[in-house]
Amino acid sequence: MKQFFTALMLLFLINSITRADELVIRHISPQGSQDQRSLYVIDLLHLALKKTAETDGPYRLEKINRKMFQGRAIKQLAAGRLVDVVWTMTSKEREELLLPIRIPLLKGLLGHRIFIIRAEDKEKFSMISTLDDLKKLTAGQGHDWPDSEILRANGIKVISSPTYKGLFSMLEMERFDYFPRGINEPWAEVDAHKDKQFVVEESLLIQYPAPQYFFVNKHNTQLALRLEKGLRLAIKDGSFDRLFYHHPANREIFESANIEHRKIFRFKNPLLPVETPLQEKSLWYTPQFEK
Repeated sequence: MKQFFTALMLLFLINSITRADELVIRHISPQGSQDQRSLYVIDLLHLALKKTAETDGPYRLEKINRKMFQGRAIKQLAAGRLVDVVWTMTSKEREELLLPIRIPLLKGLLGHRIFIIRAEDKEKFSMISTLDDLKKLTAGQGHDWPDSEILRANGIKVISSPTYKGLFSMLEMERFDYFPRGINEPWAEVDAHKDKQFVVEESLLIQYPAPQYFFVNKHNTQLALRLEKGLRLAIKDGSFDRLFYHHPANREIFESANIEHRKIFRFKNPLLPVETPLQEKSLWYTPQFEK
């Protein structure tokens, strides 16, 4: 019996040491049960950490259960509270406030934006052929999203909402004409709002350089280095691209986006920091017809 308790105590001590050495990384929850976008990024976060587990130790991801929108999550991360990592589109302001890991999580796909519109407006959008035509309409965006400023800088009228969910109600109520979304986003979102008469617009695309990065607190250089090392290992062995091209959240892009047959409006991104690795081609998605 004494040997049994000795062994049990030893096992308890080993588990305690393992837990003490385990890196706990807190992140925000997806924005609703239908937010498939975040599931891909969380899987990519897992991949980067798994690639470095042998050299950097065990880890555990911990989801913050309270609702936290992007703007608040960024503030909490900057203050070193509640969250340890966020994923968001970069900007000069965000790179001054937080520490970026400059590897585009979606290979720049968020800068390819197609629209969610009301089904009744399909013909109106099919008639658009010039940027001046598009400028006559109004886009909807989140009030703290960098996209709002990018669109305005390129002459697009924008109405904003403080919440992601509110944008769908505003579109339904005709507060604006279209909701530009990252090219991996609109089909799942239309499907999640079957009670509304929404469709994905089929003929237009706005493109601007808009990498989405992992960001950590300015002082958390250890986590930043680990995430960059893990992501680069995944790029090198091909597992990054396998996840990117085959994840359920992204697969529909390559099946449904039909980029080759869309009218593309190319915009400038005045928020893009000079450090953006635009010349590192392996980090970016290039449509087949542009290769």
